[in-house]
Amino acid sequence: MASHRRPKQPTRTRVTVLTVTAAAAVALSGQAANAAPAKPSKDEVKSKVDALYEEAEQATEKFSKAKEHQDQLEKEIGQLQDQVARGQEELNTLRGTLGSMASAQYRTGGIDQSLALFLSADPDNYLDKASTLEQLSGKQVEAVQKIQAKQRGLAQQRQEAAGKLADLDATRKELGDKKKASADKLAEAQALLNTLTAQERAQLKDEDTRASRSEGERVDLGNVKPSGRAGAALAAAQTKLGSAYISSATGPNAFDCSGLTQWAYKQAGVNISRTTFTQINDGTRIGKSQLQPGDLVFFYGDLHHVGLYAGNNTVLHASNPRGGVKYESINNMPFQFGVRVG
Repeated sequence: MASHRRPKQPTRTRVTVLTVTAAAAVALSGQAANAAPAKPSKDEVKSKVDALYEEAEQATEKFSKAKEHQDQLEKEIGQLQDQVARGQEELNTLRGTLGSMASAQYRTGGIDQSLALFLSADPDNYLDKASTLEQLSGKQVEAVQKIQAKQRGLAQQRQEAAGKLADLDATRKELGDKKKASADKLAEAQALLNTLTAQERAQLKDEDTRASRSEGERVDLGNVKPSGRAGAALAAAQTKLGSAYISSATGPNAFDCSGLTQWAYKQAGVNISRTTFTQINDGTRIGKSQLQPGDLVFFYGDLHHVGLYAGNNTVLHASNPRGGVKYESINNMPFQFGVRVG
């Protein structure tokens, strides 16, 4: 027969120990939950900030590309609108000529009904009806055909302008999006930097400066003798060492990466395009072993960063908001290819 003994009750001492232990566990877990997260180290902040700078630069180059497209569209739209205005004036003149013919015909015995159709309040409906031309004189036929051609040309130009205006609206929206994306990343990076002490921020700046100086000395040790326009571009860029990096800046006191390369080549008398995405087509592509001082060098899979080859495996570039214009080892970034301008 099964036993139905009453379970042994815990002693008062045991209950007290269990209660104290449980309370301690709850207190410790509460402290762990409320404990502030460990402050990231200077190197961790640097790594995160560099990644954010990278994302901001991607957005900046896309912004600059969209801005360039917007400027081109506005120029083309302006030209089309001028053409349409001139075309409308020419069309009015042609209609005036046709009206003069009708007036002369009326004075000599009445206006031809076909000609009256072209001069009616809604002549466009009749201009494509070639059969009516058979009833007009040679000069009248010629005038009507000119009006037809001019109207078709104006319709095409207006349609083209409308398409470009729609493209312009989309481009302006893209501009706003890319500008905001870049600004957001830079603000996030600055917030991270603000978690460091003033001394730690100064140390980061000093590290960048010393690294740039060291790479510059490597260039000198390589006995680099740049020449030609590429050499002149590099020499111009070297005068901007230490200048600030500012998104979308093109000099002369601050630059982004493609703004520096464009400015440097302009000082050498060569006009290259504005963004990394177009500068890749401003010359002949070459490999790392073919690089000479002043060649453009492109980095990252999406080609959003560019600098000038300075020799001895060193790049001179507008790096980021913390480093500014500086020398850096070509091996610090994922090199894609070089471009020899001219």
